[in-house]
Amino acid sequence: MTYGPPSPIVFAAEWPRAAWVVGSLLLAGKKLQAAPPGDGRPVLVLPGLVNSDRSNIVLRRFLTRLGYRSYPWGLGRNLGRRAIGDDGARLIARIERIHAETGAPVTLIGVSLGGMMARFAANQRPDLIREVITVSSPFAGDPRDTNVWRAFEWLTGDSIDSDVARAWSRACAAPLAVPSTAIWSRSDGLVNGLACRAPGQPLARDIEVRSNHVGVQLRPAVLLAIADILAAVPENAGPP
Repeated sequence: MTYGPPSPIVFAAEWPRAAWVVGSLLLAGKKLQAAPPGDGRPVLVLPGLVNSDRSNIVLRRFLTRLGYRSYPWGLGRNLGRRAIGDDGARLIARIERIHAETGAPVTLIGVSLGGMMARFAANQRPDLIREVITVSSPFAGDPRDTNVWRAFEWLTGDSIDSDVARAWSRACAAPLAVPSTAIWSRSDGLVNGLACRAPGQPLARDIEVRSNHVGVQLRPAVLLAIADILAAVPENAGPP
């Protein structure tokens, strides 16, 4: 299904809205401190397009403080297949190492493009994955449902119309065999929020928040939603 990109007005508001992120974190300090505690399970956090693990420092520290074993993805900047390898081999190898180290299935949290990669990996190796949480990840639409598809092509070297890219997109959108939650926003200025959901897929649910795209993983509402998701017990989750 095609939804179209966000309007130019919403797109232009992205960076002014992002400037308020740090302030919102400070104001939400008490609420964040009251988030439900974790159980020590491994959680791997994947960054968005062109971002590195630095973009997720706040999220990973939050998860660690709650009591989860939070891991960076360790693959440098997210430049699509250039970062994870053909067929996601490097990403899957990273998940395999964490699985072997902890003896537990790994929870994947992916921001934007990172969320699409998390779904791709979960479809390839569901035996390694406990659940998937995507944050503003347009996995359910057309690449042109975003205002950044040209930047994606330039940065990754992949044409969105290539057979490889389309096959990869289908794999990202396919229903997962593990629980998944899609966090999305109607007011996202870079990607159409309607393309970031999976209505009707088994084992999947959607949580709507009010947020822009840039710095979405720093929003208190998103951090609290992630904490609540992790504190719940998915129907077919493995041991923590």
